[in-house]
Amino acid sequence: MTSPALVVVHPDPASLAAGIAARLVTTILTAQAATGQAHVALTGGGIGTACLAAVLAEPAQAAVNWSRVDFWWSDERFEPTGSNLRNETSARAEFLDHLPVDPARIHPMPARGGEYGDDVDAAAAGYAAEFAAAAGPADGLPRLDVAMLGVGPDGHVASLFPGHAGMPAPGIVIPVRDSPKPPPPRLSFTFDTINSAARVWLVADGEAKAAALAEALRPAS
Repeated sequence: MTSPALVVVHPDPASLAAGIAARLVTTILTAQAATGQAHVALTGGGIGTACLAAVLAEPAQAAVNWSRVDFWWSDERFEPTGSNLRNETSARAEFLDHLPVDPARIHPMPARGGEYGDDVDAAAAGYAAEFAAAAGPADGLPRLDVAMLGVGPDGHVASLFPGHAGMPAPGIVIPVRDSPKPPPPRLSFTFDTINSAARVWLVADGEAKAAALAEALRPAS
């Protein structure tokens, strides 16, 4: 991601969600017009899920070939499938389950107790391999048309926490064993993976996020 930041302010969460939904549909349509498909990394949280739900009310979404969109996650809690703590769970319930998507193109991050058992390292390596194989290389990294990210009050994106041991880290996907925000075990895209996306959207609402966003937008000295 090399383009300068564009800041778009909405008056309330509902208009923010609607605006993001419209932009997401337009971005997917543009990608499909160019390549026939699109790769999108989803996020969770209250406003992230609201943005996904708002896509269903966007009239232009009917023009999207949803069977030609690959869905990924920028991070995930390493919890069992179906857990309310997982971003996947809310994304399916509020968004994916209501569209004619191809189940084979939904790529949830591994769940604890699944293919990799409780091995968060193996889960991270497995997801990195799946992502690289499906999305293809771009400067040595998989390529996303858009990566949606929430922002924590402490400034974290995905499960990359400022000042946390091991950050930043190389690679495509990393295990996070002791997240400052529970639950401790997580999986996360790295900064390199996020920055390789054609578009990176930081989606945040509420006064609690204002200080973190102001710091992120402060010009480097």
